[in-house]
Amino acid sequence: MKRYLYLWHRWLGIVACLFMALWFISGVVMLYVGYPKLTPAEHLAHLPDLVLDDESVGLEHVLRAADARQPPSSIRLTTVAGAPRYILEYPGLRKVAVDALSGLVPPAVGPVEALAAARQFAPGVAVEDRGAVSEDMWSLSRGLDADRPLHRVAIADAERRLLYVSASSGEVVRDATASERGWNWIGAWLHWLYPLRGIGIDGAWGPIVTYLSLAATLMTVLGLAVGVLRWRFKRTYRNGSHSPYQGFARWHHLGGMLFGVLAITWIFSGLMSMNPWKIFSSAQPLSVAAYQGAPLSAAAFPLSAAQALRRFADDGLQARELEWRMIGGQGYVIGHDGAGRTRILSMAEDQVLRRFNPGTLQQAAWAIRPQQPMLVQQLAAYDFYYYAREPQSMMGHMQQRLPVLRVCFDDPAQTWLHLDLYTGAVVGQLDQPRRASRWLFALLHSWDWLPLLANRPLWDLWMLLFSAGGLLISVSGVVLGWRRLGRSLRPRRG
Repeated sequence: MKRYLYLWHRWLGIVACLFMALWFISGVVMLYVGYPKLTPAEHLAHLPDLVLDDESVGLEHVLRAADARQPPSSIRLTTVAGAPRYILEYPGLRKVAVDALSGLVPPAVGPVEALAAARQFAPGVAVEDRGAVSEDMWSLSRGLDADRPLHRVAIADAERRLLYVSASSGEVVRDATASERGWNWIGAWLHWLYPLRGIGIDGAWGPIVTYLSLAATLMTVLGLAVGVLRWRFKRTYRNGSHSPYQGFARWHHLGGMLFGVLAITWIFSGLMSMNPWKIFSSAQPLSVAAYQGAPLSAAAFPLSAAQALRRFADDGLQARELEWRMIGGQGYVIGHDGAGRTRILSMAEDQVLRRFNPGTLQQAAWAIRPQQPMLVQQLAAYDFYYYAREPQSMMGHMQQRLPVLRVCFDDPAQTWLHLDLYTGAVVGQLDQPRRASRWLFALLHSWDWLPLLANRPLWDLWMLLFSAGGLLISVSGVVLGWRRLGRSLRPRRG
């Protein structure tokens, strides 16, 4: 039995250690340079202040021009290529843009419009059309599917950005700086095995990554077992060491004994990031449609966009984007400025608010499961399940403001909602499977643990030290594995 343990570890390691080495190297890069994305803060910072007069079309005209058979899931008013434009999003990855001045759906976005959008994003710098793509190495995110195809524009700013402009809305939806593009070749692009995408096997990408991670996890567990069996705890071998090995083999053995448990947690949590076999997917996810109380319609918003802008300006907010929301059957317009500050214009109360009354959001949430027990907490500080990360991290684009309202339902999956008091948005939905993912992926993989995150550079030292340990195990394993493979393939002499 022990012989098979050694053999399985050896032959799994010949392939798996190579991928583990790549994962540890690229993982260190990803600590500080993430996959390119345009965060909400970056989006707002590169918009001009909204300018609109009373001659602009009303919301009823906008909804009619969109010509949709169902109400939109969101409505925004922003500035695209120097002109105000409504962006309506619908279920099923569909976006419709409507010009706020003419009330017409603009023609398909072409190179000229894409260049104009880029000039708005970075005024006063040279721009260059790089052609349209459906998908390339910096735009693989599924969150961009409603915007494809994407027009690429290079801008000659200090960071030499490559911008991606949505063909459906005309907005800049992604930027990739030269630094991000350079580091990502050995960062996220390598870590997520993106070289396997776009070569005709996209459908197999997920299973390949999942089963490679599973094989690496099994190999590391077997390696730790072998390491413990070969380690003499009370006495030494003839070489004076508790390990019988020499050279790379000794480094591999010592590294495994010191860092093996952490290596297992990292590889296993990487496997969990793929949501293998849908273990973190809810069988019956809680529908939050009732939270709106009514579909988005023009009747719920008697004030025009121009009037809303003036109301926000009177309250000290120079809005760069407006957002229409239905919460508990009432209409609200949310104004966003360039620094991410918000104001709320209540249609029912006809006044500008800094934050929602918690009771308003609580009452709207109660409609999701009426007559059922519901626990409500207002969080004034981050905790294990609600916290913020740096913008370059995988979830760094999510705005996690405080205070926030946590609503806990007594449904079969014990679902929690996090409700943003500044916008009324549902910024998080956690049920039992997703809370399990928080433990098995986020905690074990990136050590999202508040005592570490709140004490930088302690978190950095922890991650770098143990990444070096994992790299020691995997690189020494690559050397040993390929040496063994070379001996096995060498012709035997008679």
